[in-house]
Amino acid sequence: MTDISTRAVDSQQDNLSWSVIGAYGLPTVGVGYMYLLINLYIMKFSTDVLLIAPAVMGTIFGVSRVWDAVSDPLVGYMSDKTRHPLGRRRLWLLISIVPVAGTFIMVFSPPGELSGYQLIAWMAVGVIGFYSAMTIFIVPHMSLGAELTLNYHERSRLYGLRHASYTIGSIVALVSMQLLINAEQESEAAVRLTAFELSVLAALVTAGLITYAVVKLRERPDFQGRFNASPFGAFRDVWQNPHAKLVLVVSFIEHIGSAVIGLLTLYVAQYVVGAPGLAPAIILAYMIPSSASVPMWIPLSRKFGKIRLWMFSMVLTGLSFGGMFSLPFIDSLDGRIYTIFLLAFFAGLAAGCGGTIAPSVQSDIIDYDEYKSGERKEGSYFAAFNFVFKSAAGVMIFITGYVLQFSGFVPNQEQTFVVQIAIVGLYGLLPLVCYVIGAIMFSRFTLDESEHVRIRDALRSRA
Repeated sequence: MTDISTRAVDSQQDNLSWSVIGAYGLPTVGVGYMYLLINLYIMKFSTDVLLIAPAVMGTIFGVSRVWDAVSDPLVGYMSDKTRHPLGRRRLWLLISIVPVAGTFIMVFSPPGELSGYQLIAWMAVGVIGFYSAMTIFIVPHMSLGAELTLNYHERSRLYGLRHASYTIGSIVALVSMQLLINAEQESEAAVRLTAFELSVLAALVTAGLITYAVVKLRERPDFQGRFNASPFGAFRDVWQNPHAKLVLVVSFIEHIGSAVIGLLTLYVAQYVVGAPGLAPAIILAYMIPSSASVPMWIPLSRKFGKIRLWMFSMVLTGLSFGGMFSLPFIDSLDGRIYTIFLLAFFAGLAAGCGGTIAPSVQSDIIDYDEYKSGERKEGSYFAAFNFVFKSAAGVMIFITGYVLQFSGFVPNQEQTFVVQIAIVGLYGLLPLVCYVIGAIMFSRFTLDESEHVRIRDALRSRA
């Protein structure tokens, strides 16, 4: 009877209106656009248009990952400690607007007269500054989601719509990437002009959406001032939280598998499938179901539970990408195209589930920390989760480069069977192994709905 009454109280107090969910999710349309365009095109823009050596750009991205080890925990800690009439999180969202917009324009708008070390310095400041500015936005924004509702299932609805918004922005970025590729056929000046116009438009739209979120959303005033740990103490608490430790390890394994997907889709389309022009369509076949399936996963999480559903998404993702290993063994071009589109569709479905459920589960873990410590340190937790994601991506960039080099990869030529196997081994077998291991480990996770209800009931009793 206690569980039923507790769920009723939570449902009444923490149901969110669609206007609040929309205000929270809309900024990620711009953020998703910026992130994907940077990840997919900035390397090509730098090497082919600006004529910067690939190794130099690789070094810049490597330095940005090292800096993340400092910036993510720092922003998380400072966000938790903030006391301001605007709130702990919205103040940081407001602060992020100018650096996010400015650095995104900067990386796509280097002055034409710059060259050599000056141009490299410009791009280094722009790239590292962009990822730092995004940390200022993303960590407080994810933290704000955990505060907007304490309801176990309402969090899935909130983060599910956030994931859908982010994916919609990524889809628009694919269109912009195609416009930039088309401009390359005209002239360097055409690429620079297109890049500048797109970056300014994206910066203005994103700034407007973040401002709307700051104005529309409200924070819980009782959460301010409930954080007294030192920086090291805060992250010690994160690591000593048994639920957080398990999810951090599982997330790192997951992201090791998923990071290679973004890195190698263009290689698979060109060198394995033999249809490089279909790469954007393959990515769309992944992204559209990832966004469109969110309304399906939210009621399913209520019926089957978030833990079971997240495990299912891990297994489905692993099997979908594991199937990619068969591509070099399919003789016909049509067969390879059909196979990769079908598998990309199911992988996208699974991604929609993971993007909906994962941050919801992470928010429940923060409630457990409050139960143990009496503090609210969402920023420290989401900084840790964000850093794990970035670290996994950095590890895979390093591994992928060496695997391609030592397998005998030669750019812009037909690849040997050995190279194709190396590519699909990274693209298919590695995610399969990682996601299956992650699902097995996550089966030990015990913070289910009934346990979360017990924790929230105990916290209300204390209050």
